[in-house]
Amino acid sequence: MTAPVSSEKKRPRHVAIIMDGNGRWAETRREERIHGHRKGLDGVRMAIETSVEYGIAALTLFTFSSENWRRPRREVRGLMDLFVRALRDEVDELAGNGVRIRFLGDTTAFGPVLREEIRRAEERTARLDRLRLNIAANYGGRWHIADAIERLLREQPGAAPGNDEIQDYINRRLAESGAGDVDLLIRTGGESRLSNFMLWQSAYAELYFTPVLWPEFDRAQYDGALDWFAQRQRRFGALGG
Repeated sequence: MTAPVSSEKKRPRHVAIIMDGNGRWAETRREERIHGHRKGLDGVRMAIETSVEYGIAALTLFTFSSENWRRPRREVRGLMDLFVRALRDEVDELAGNGVRIRFLGDTTAFGPVLREEIRRAEERTARLDRLRLNIAANYGGRWHIADAIERLLREQPGAAPGNDEIQDYINRRLAESGAGDVDLLIRTGGESRLSNFMLWQSAYAELYFTPVLWPEFDRAQYDGALDWFAQRQRRFGALGG
């Protein structure tokens, strides 16, 4: 990886990506869907390296949703194995480049081997801050909001917090997890929906949808999304210039 480059372009602080299209990419080549997920790792590396180079503060990748358990058992098992291998193979290099890894989602549903690799990766990179890499695994946006509210009720039993207090708490909890407000949300694969991903954090995100399947989303595609973001006028409810 190279050092962050200086640029006058407006860069997002937090990029979130729904990496869609791995299975379809493999199917068009008459291969098993897991082959597409393996190929998709190239795009993961590219997104991380580019984000570090441009000085982006946080990158959140949607790797496995809470709904993905409904997929064929063979594909799910292959994804779990892929997670384990990727963590074992990539963590040292990521740590060497200052990348802090955090997992978002209910990881208690994973097997003991994967849970241990997750623990090691988070512990190994806990003090790093060049890029906050959030891996959304067994994740759902509604779950994330409900989890924050559940924590609030446990911390303040019997309390009746007002709406503003609840919103402030949710904002704080999500920020503490490394998954604060999203500036740019990218979805590959041709679909134009959030699919229960980062619902709260994407309230004012710029949404970039592309038909390109994730295994074909290369550096030029990512640069194009970032250039598109740089041209957007973000109003946050105010009038434009």
